[in-house]
Amino acid sequence: MRLSEILVPGAVKILPRASSKKRLLCDLAEIAKSVHGLEYDATFSALQDREALGPTGVGEGVALPHARLAGLDEVRGVFVKLEQPIDFSAMDRKPVDLIFALFAPEGAGVAHLKALALVSRTLRDPGLCAKLRANSEPALLYTLLTEAQASEAA
Repeated sequence: MRLSEILVPGAVKILPRASSKKRLLCDLAEIAKSVHGLEYDATFSALQDREALGPTGVGEGVALPHARLAGLDEVRGVFVKLEQPIDFSAMDRKPVDLIFALFAPEGAGVAHLKALALVSRTLRDPGLCAKLRANSEPALLYTLLTEAQASEAA
């Protein structure tokens, strides 16, 4: 599995700010609707339900919200960079500014876990995160994300 199979260029956004975690989840659901055709209410609800189980802020300013959705046929992603970090109840209590949301079919056990592991591994690279934070062009962020994995595999 490759990030370019999960993430399309139009699903990479820069948001000036989100007033709260809930507002950010709304933004993610809106982007997923406009880019991937996902149903907004179901997507937002699934993201909230997953966060209720435990925060998906993994540390170092990164969050990986994810949800399983009925009617989805393959794993899809949305990447958002916030210009103003927000509290996301992360494990290290640091505010979050890099968010990679994953949406998987309801029955996608292994595919969902592989995608989550791939995104987690990619965003655990401090050098890549520094490059993502230093750039404000969605097309460049997409390239950095998808090429990071390609160079890792080489």
